[in-house]
Amino acid sequence: MTTTVTALHEAAAKALIGQLPSSFPLLTQPVSGIPAEVVDAAVTASFVGHVSADFALVVTELGSIDESPESPRIDSRDLLRPALEAASSALGAGVLSEVRATGAAELAADPDSVVFELIDAGRATGWFVVRIRENGTIAGPSIAGSVADKLGRINNVEMALTVEIGRTRMSVRDVLGLEPGAVIELDRSAGAPADVLLNGRLIAHGEVVVVDQDYAIRITQILDIADGQN
Repeated sequence: MTTTVTALHEAAAKALIGQLPSSFPLLTQPVSGIPAEVVDAAVTASFVGHVSADFALVVTELGSIDESPESPRIDSRDLLRPALEAASSALGAGVLSEVRATGAAELAADPDSVVFELIDAGRATGWFVVRIRENGTIAGPSIAGSVADKLGRINNVEMALTVEIGRTRMSVRDVLGLEPGAVIELDRSAGAPADVLLNGRLIAHGEVVVVDQDYAIRITQILDIADGQN
């Protein structure tokens, strides 16, 4: 395993824990594997880009949500996807696959995988597996030029563009208690610029407008790569 790949693993893990709800700031540490009793509860996803990777994630506190008859609309794959999207964004531009509930035994056992234990207030509350694929470890001027030459092949591929007017953090209990008519306060004031995200990565700011009775976004600022990552 090269130093570059190790740095990518750590960057993905750091980005992931920033999107997971916890009572205390989460910490990560590399471990040898996932405990056998929870490995089948993992959700998995694949990321394809200039750096490609496979992910698996187990968060033990989410184990009872899918089984609760009172909350059939909550799925761990939906709850954990934002965290996996954050992890994939640390690897650069690309596309994250559908999140699947397939278990992580094979991925965690792969010698090319790195397993991180997620620690909340001194106790393990989850595990995150990252496997960087071989095509993602190759770098150099010749490869960069080759990728640039081939971008024309995917010019017509559609990507998800999202406009975000604000965020908030809620406990699972509060999410399960939502009913029609409930008001959720966001972290921005009225008139603040909205974020424009391409495949989950911040690329611009803008203001919401109405065009022919449909909502639209007027771009006010284009962000460079460093600004988007921050």
